[in-house]
Amino acid sequence: MTYAPTNPVDVPPYQAQDLISSVVEDFGFEPGTVHVRCAQALGSEIYVGCTNGELIRFALQADDPNQLESYSVLSRQTVPNEKPVDEIVLVPCLSRAFILSDRTLHFYTLPSLDPVSLNIVKPIRHVVTFAVDHNDLKRPPPPIATPTLQAEVSFCIIKRTGIAMYVMRERLSFLKEIPLPQGASIARRIGRALCIADKDNYNMVDLEGASLFPIIPLSQAQDSSVYVKPSITVVGENEFLILSWTGASTIGLFLTGDGDPVRGTLEWPSHPQAVCLDYPYVTALLPNGTIEIHSIETQAIVQVITPTDSSQEGTQARSSLNLASSLTGYLVPSTQRSDKMRTTKVQLLRTPEPISST
Repeated sequence: MTYAPTNPVDVPPYQAQDLISSVVEDFGFEPGTVHVRCAQALGSEIYVGCTNGELIRFALQADDPNQLESYSVLSRQTVPNEKPVDEIVLVPCLSRAFILSDRTLHFYTLPSLDPVSLNIVKPIRHVVTFAVDHNDLKRPPPPIATPTLQAEVSFCIIKRTGIAMYVMRERLSFLKEIPLPQGASIARRIGRALCIADKDNYNMVDLEGASLFPIIPLSQAQDSSVYVKPSITVVGENEFLILSWTGASTIGLFLTGDGDPVRGTLEWPSHPQAVCLDYPYVTALLPNGTIEIHSIETQAIVQVITPTDSSQEGTQARSSLNLASSLTGYLVPSTQRSDKMRTTKVQLLRTPEPISST
C-alpha cells in the first residue's frame, strides 16, 4: 500500500537511474554469497561496503563521445577480519572516510580509500554506532592550494553504556564520556544536540550539559512485540526528523534539539525501511519497494516512484534495500550530454575561390 501524491508537481523532482549495473557479480563470487551492505558517494566517486568486508571504489571515467560515461572499479580491498561493512560516513573536510565494521571504527583516506596509518590514528573498538557532527559533514574538502590545512571534526561514539566524545584533526583526541545506561542503537548529531534511540524510545542528549530526556516511543501501538526500526534524520540547524509507528501508520515528527515540535507531521501507510533528506524533500523507502517523496515545507506527497519505475523496460523490477544521501553531491551520467557530444559526420562543401580581376 502507498499514498498517491496529494500535491504533484508539474516536473517530478527525481527520476530513478542505474549508476552501477553490477557491483559484486563480476568478481567471481558464488551467486547470493556477497551483497552490498552500504554505499556513499562524493563527487565523481562511489564507495561501496559489502557483506564479506570488501570496500569497492568506483569512479566516473571520462566517456567516449559515442558512449555513455559510466562508473567503473578503481580499487578493491578488505577491512580487517573480513567482517561485513555496516556503515560508511564520508568526511570531505578531513579527506577521511569513517567505516564501521564488526563494532570497530576504522579510518581511511579520501579519495584513495587507503587505511590511515596506525601511527597516526588507531581504530576505535567496542562501537555500537557513531555520529559525526552534521555541521562538519557539510563542510567542503580542503582547497587544493593548501591540502595540508586540517579541519577539526567532532563526533560521538556510542558504546554499550556510554557516549564517548572525540575531536579529530590529523590525529584523534578524546574529550570526555557521558554515561548512557540504557544504550542506543542509532544516533545523529548536530552541534551540541545528539538524538538517539534505545530499544524503546527516542531520546535527546545535550552534550554540553550531559543531560538526557525521552521524547517519544518508537512504537505507540498496543502490540509492543513488533520490532520497529528507529529512524533519525538531521533536517537542518538544530532540527531532527524521527519516525514513530502508531499501529496503523507511521508518523514523522520534526523536533528541535530541545525536543520541541516544529513544522507539521509526515505520514506513511507502513513503516519506512529508510529515510533520507535532500532539502526541501524527504524521501522514504517503503517495505513494498515504493519510494515516496514528501515536501518538507507543505508535508504533502509530491512524487511516488514504484518499483517498476526504477527498472529498465522489459526487465524485472529490482528491490531497493536502502537509501543514502550525499550531502555534498555526486555526478550522474547524462544521456542528454552524451547525445549532444556524439560525433557526427558533416559534409564539407568545397567551392573554388573567385579570382579577383585587376
